[in-house]
Formats: sequence, structure tokens, C-alpha cells
Amino acid sequence: MSIKSAGEITDQAYKQVLAELLYQLGDDDFVLSFRGSEWLGLCPHIEEDVAFSSITQNTMGHATMYYKLLEELGEGTADELAHARPKEERKNAVILEEKNGEGGYMDEPRYDWAFTVVRNYFYEAAKKVRLDSLKQSSYSPLANVAKSIGREQYFHLKHWEVWFTQLLSSTPEAAERMNIQVERIWQDFGDVLSLGPSGEKMTEFKLIGGEKTLAEQWIKQVEAAFKAAGAVMPEGAPGSISGNGRKGFHTGDLTQALDTLGEVYNLDRAAAW
Repeated sequence: MSIKSAGEITDQAYKQVLAELLYQLGDDDFVLSFRGSEWLGLCPHIEEDVAFSSITQNTMGHATMYYKLLEELGEGTADELAHARPKEERKNAVILEEKNGEGGYMDEPRYDWAFTVVRNYFYEAAKKVRLDSLKQSSYSPLANVAKSIGREQYFHLKHWEVWFTQLLSSTPEAAERMNIQVERIWQDFGDVLSLGPSGEKMTEFKLIGGEKTLAEQWIKQVEAAFKAAGAVMPEGAPGSISGNGRKGFHTGDLTQALDTLGEVYNLDRAAAW
């Protein structure tokens, strides 16, 4: 498979599978960046508030880059792809759309920092593995985007890795809370590692590495973090007990996220903001 640019795609099957991958990548970053934004002003300390806000802003920017690639393929404008698609068309992993905890941002938020740390660390580790593979993608615009994102994502991963290892090796209470969330998220993280129904085609077209290989690389990376914290990693492969978002399965949490994210845009879709 030769390296392709947007204007060189003549194979409709290639284009369809490429779009499927881009939707997964964009939707994952899009919804998780929203959950990150809900921590603004609620983080454990002011320095973390600033750092997490920066990471969240970067992640939303990454989603935009993927949506722009989809726009170049004729899938619609980036704004439409981000805000106008119904829940059933979203391809993000279900664990990424889950609320941060009980309550709402404007109504007694009782968010779980351990859940956020584990989810973000696991996700950034998976994102690194994907980006490393995407840098060799047969679609040159995607390979270029992966290289650009990777420069920022390196620091995102390090940030959450520090939180992950420190809390796991901290006080008994902190370690207990973290281990509860590790077990919880592990049961659903297989969704993030999935490439969906078109995964084999993505690999065949050399858009990204094989799902099994990427998952093994992720396991190896997070295993090192567990060892650094003196903690025990769960046995077995991560599951997908809440369903597979790559196949269009989602929860009411995504409805709430999309309603909030698209509130201004949907007031007047023709307006120029």
C-alpha cells in the first residue's frame, strides 16, 4: 500500500475505513476533553487546575485536527462533525463518556479524582501507542497529524503517569481508592483498545497497526507503571462490559455531554461565531 494524500484516494473502501478510524480518534479526544473541562476550578490544587485545563485544551485541539481530516475527505465541516452528529453516530469508547462522578458541574459536583487519574492515565498510554503506530500510516495527512500531536501528548502522558504512580504508592486510603477505580475501568477499557468492525481492514490498508499488537504494547506500558508504584495489575485482558462504542453503543452520559458541548452551536447552526 503506497502512501496517500487526500487528493490521491480513489479506492472507496480505503476512504470508508480511513473515515471510520478518524471518527474513532476524533470522538475519543472530543468527549474526554469535555470530561476534563468539568474539573475546571475543582481540581485538588490550583497548579493542577492550570495543568489539567491546558491538557484538556490540547486534547480538544487534537480532536479538531482529526475532524479537519474528515472535512478534507468530504464528511462535513469540522463543526458539524463535532456538534451536529447524533449519539448513535459517535465512535468514542464508552468509558470515555462516563461522568466524572455524582452530581453535575453546576449542581453539587462530587467527582472522583481517582477515577479521573486512572481513566486519563490508561487513555494517554493507549493514545501514545496509537500515535506511534499512526506516524507510519499509509495516509500521509494522518501520519503528519500524529507526529504533531505526539509532541504535546508526551507531556500529557507523563503528567498522568506521575499522578497514577504517586497515588497508588501513597497512603492506604489513596491506594484503596485507586485500586477500586483500576478494577472498575479495567473491566471497560477494552473498548478503548478496540478498532471496531473495520479493524482488520485498517491494518490491511496500513492505516494503523493491528489491534492485538497495539493492545499488547499498551499492557506492557501500563505494567511498568504498576511495577513502579509497587502495585498489582489486574489479571486478564481489559473488558467491555458496558458495550462497544465503536459499534455505536452509548449511554445517557454521552447525551448529556453532547447537549452541553453543542448548546451554543445548535442555537443557530448558520451563525458565524
